[in-house]
Amino acid sequence: MSDSQARARCGISGWRYAPWRKSFYPAGLPQRLELEYAASQLDTIEINGTFYSLQHRDSFLRWRETVPGDFRFSVKGPRYITHMLGLRNAETALANFFASGVLALGEKLGPVLWQLPATRRFDPELLDTFFSQLPRTTTAAASLARGHDERLKDRDWVTTDADRPIHHLLEPRHESFGAEQSYEILRRHGVGLVVADSAEKWPQFREVTGDVVYVRLHGSTELYTSGYTDTELDEWAALSEGWLSGRACPDGRGRDVYLYFDNDVKVHAPFNAIGLAERLGKSKPQNDDGPAPS
Repeated sequence: MSDSQARARCGISGWRYAPWRKSFYPAGLPQRLELEYAASQLDTIEINGTFYSLQHRDSFLRWRETVPGDFRFSVKGPRYITHMLGLRNAETALANFFASGVLALGEKLGPVLWQLPATRRFDPELLDTFFSQLPRTTTAAASLARGHDERLKDRDWVTTDADRPIHHLLEPRHESFGAEQSYEILRRHGVGLVVADSAEKWPQFREVTGDVVYVRLHGSTELYTSGYTDTELDEWAALSEGWLSGRACPDGRGRDVYLYFDNDVKVHAPFNAIGLAERLGKSKPQNDDGPAPS
């Protein structure tokens, strides 16, 4: 039985994919209504556009108003920070990221994901410094955001309507992160270690180091392409129950679990997400305050 306070959310990484039209999305559905439709079937989505470039605050506002009140967006941190800067000298870049409109999501802001390149080895001093710079609350993020540079002039969002926790997750792709020292640093900073299923291309870590468990399902046999079988979905449901109940957590405390399917090439992702949600006893999201009219 799961911890009554812990919750699983099953979703997709991104939502705008041409092959999904007339398959997941009904024929004739306007592109502008795709997010609204996806949010009627699932209760979370990972925003990937933030990885490639700073998004506009108006986009975050539109996304927030499009989805139900209980919906959550996870936000992927910029590759400029993780890949180009290599997590070094990231103060201004972090301020720009949080000033770009992330906080405009309000109560619909979920975890923040930081994905490292496969060549990035575990570096304790580097991680310690970077993790120390991450804001742990929306109030701290708003304060950090006010240090943005001129690129965000006249398009920033540096306020929050309430003080809420921000959960950070790290997705490393190098085996050197599977060391006790790595786990210790992650735990000390309260940063979760992503569980990534990637057709064995990158290592899969299952150590619980933060207050939420974050799973990225890229494809079990073919990266970004293969669908998950019923047996595999059963297995991920069982693993999720272990995290929800605390049985698979070192302190015995249940964690919220966010699971995202990134096997989007063959349109498996949304259907796999719905299938896993059903296994976890989740019905379709309840639209408690309804999306804004489009």
